[in-house]
Amino acid sequence: MGTVQRAPVTGVVLLVALLTVVQGAVGLGAVGWTAGLVASTTGAALLALGLHRTRTTRFGPANVVTLVRATLGQAVAALVAASFAGPDHRALLVSLAAIALALDLVDGRVARQTGSVTALGARFDMETDAFLILVLSIAVGPVVGWWVLAIGFARYALLLAEGVWPWLRVPVGPRPWRKVVAGVQGVTLAFVVSGLVPPLVASALLLVAMGLLAESFGRDVVWLSRRHHALTAYRRASATVPSVQLARTTGG
Repeated sequence: MGTVQRAPVTGVVLLVALLTVVQGAVGLGAVGWTAGLVASTTGAALLALGLHRTRTTRFGPANVVTLVRATLGQAVAALVAASFAGPDHRALLVSLAAIALALDLVDGRVARQTGSVTALGARFDMETDAFLILVLSIAVGPVVGWWVLAIGFARYALLLAEGVWPWLRVPVGPRPWRKVVAGVQGVTLAFVVSGLVPPLVASALLLVAMGLLAESFGRDVVWLSRRHHALTAYRRASATVPSVQLARTTGG
């Protein structure tokens, strides 16, 4: 339990250590430090809340890998913020993002091989992916236009929608394609950030990635909508049957 309780704080310590190295290598500035620390402390608070709510007693090896990925994403956020206030360190930003994306292939496999797959771990993994995609979309905005934020905010728009339509909160079954699409978003955004392709080609690649994301999200929303309407119809029918039977019994 002690290890579990220390995990969120460990993430903040890792981020500070990483940013210290970045500061010594290329400089970061107050804006970068502030963005990194805000991202890290917010992430630590949310992780601590998740651990408490699920009463997790073991922070398995897969979660450790995801914690490292989250720390790398927060460092990328610091570099992106710093780029708006001074020189951008594109090579370092892309390198850190690439490592985080590569590790995304590791944590799920580790969880399955060690028999440590949990709902919390899956959520931690998903939110780590979403944050990195958001940060990279912000980095790409000045290159192709701010419409690209639609990719970064897609996950958070769904969270807001869940507050309006609770039926969207129902867990959907595992689907490998969903993970592939998330990976495509990150890889495409990181590739565009690298500056290896002209803006027109970059826009085309991002539109394709956005189309895949819309299809993936849309499929889940359609499935949840059909399930919700089917359950609603069933409940209404179930509520009507006793009333009809009662009327027949009493001669009504």
